[in-house]
Amino acid sequence: MAMDKKIEKKTWTVQRIGLYAAAVILVGLLISAIYREAGTSRLNVDQERVLTDTIHTGVFKEFITLFGVVEPFKTVYLDAIESGRVEEIFVEDGTMIQRGQSIMRLSNVDLELQVLTQEANIIDQISTIRNQSILMEQQSLNLKQQALDVDFQIDLFNKRTRRNRDLYKDSVIAQVEYEETQDEFEHLLRRRSLLKATIQQDSLYHVSQKLQMETSLDLMRRNLEFAKNSLNNLIVKAPIAGQLSSMDSEIGELIPEGNRVAQIDVLDNYKITAQIDEFYISRIFPQQEGSFTMDGVTYNLVIKKIYPEVTNGSFEVDLVFVGDRPNNIKRGQTIPLKLSLSDETKAQLLAKGGFFQKTGGNWVYVLDPSDNIARKRDIKVGRQNPNYYELLEGLQNGEIVIISSYDNYGDKDELVMK
Repeated sequence: MAMDKKIEKKTWTVQRIGLYAAAVILVGLLISAIYREAGTSRLNVDQERVLTDTIHTGVFKEFITLFGVVEPFKTVYLDAIESGRVEEIFVEDGTMIQRGQSIMRLSNVDLELQVLTQEANIIDQISTIRNQSILMEQQSLNLKQQALDVDFQIDLFNKRTRRNRDLYKDSVIAQVEYEETQDEFEHLLRRRSLLKATIQQDSLYHVSQKLQMETSLDLMRRNLEFAKNSLNNLIVKAPIAGQLSSMDSEIGELIPEGNRVAQIDVLDNYKITAQIDEFYISRIFPQQEGSFTMDGVTYNLVIKKIYPEVTNGSFEVDLVFVGDRPNNIKRGQTIPLKLSLSDETKAQLLAKGGFFQKTGGNWVYVLDPSDNIARKRDIKVGRQNPNYYELLEGLQNGEIVIISSYDNYGDKDELVMK
């Protein structure tokens, strides 16, 4: 009788191997997913509170926004040339005035007394000059009279000497008498020579004295003229035509010399004065272009003057119009304007937003519309203007970037939009 053969049960079947393999794969995927997710921090974010911008290429121009004040193109300041008390005010503040028109009259008693004193001194000086001229003329006449007398005596002694010489030769007179006559004649000749020299010196002295006195008198007259001009300066007049402003003096008020009493604004043209942060002082130059829009029309400006003094962290510039200017602008009006710092160039643009305060422009969250997750990515920005940053690297056109503030996101790697 044949015996039955024992069948051994197989440990590894195809089904079992397949089951184990599937389990191992599943576990591996699970472990991989857990490991991958373990290093990524996430935060759920309300999508309605997020602002985004789509990266694109456009025209970039670096500029800054300023607030300028409309001022008259030319302003003349009126300062008191002489101190004085306000006696009369001829025009009111804000009046349109003409060149040479009187504005106010001051009084100065000391200046008036000074003019009277100088006038009296000039009269005394003229009187002194006349008296001295008379004395010098008399002295000249006396010297000339003496010269005539000497000439007369010389003629007499010349004849007497010739006559005595003949008499002496004929032994009619003594030798002593002849020699005395000769000595007197020679003395008169020497005296005449001295008188001629004296008259010449006297004439030169008179010319010098007269010139000196005339110079002194001329100086006094010029001083008097200057003093009279000072009196004229007590009447404040307009040096140019324009609108009078900043005049707040009152009757009876004492105005010191050099104090400002008013100003005149020439309203034919205007300029715009603006304050610029000192950060930009090395990038501001004359003829730099600016613009502003009013009533839908754009007006162009250029920098005319730069004031280098920095006060409270800013410096001042004057801009003038190029071409047309608005007809309805007024002095003191504040106008927002753009000042160009570079020419227009093509660049990738990223809109400005609150994210920059957190990242400094070094990274952003880039939103992936396929899974609605925004992931952190490093970027690099260059120049900026009030609207955009210039992108240098890290992003492509069409990518969506969160530009609102990152202050509530901490250091999360991913933001899940809900």
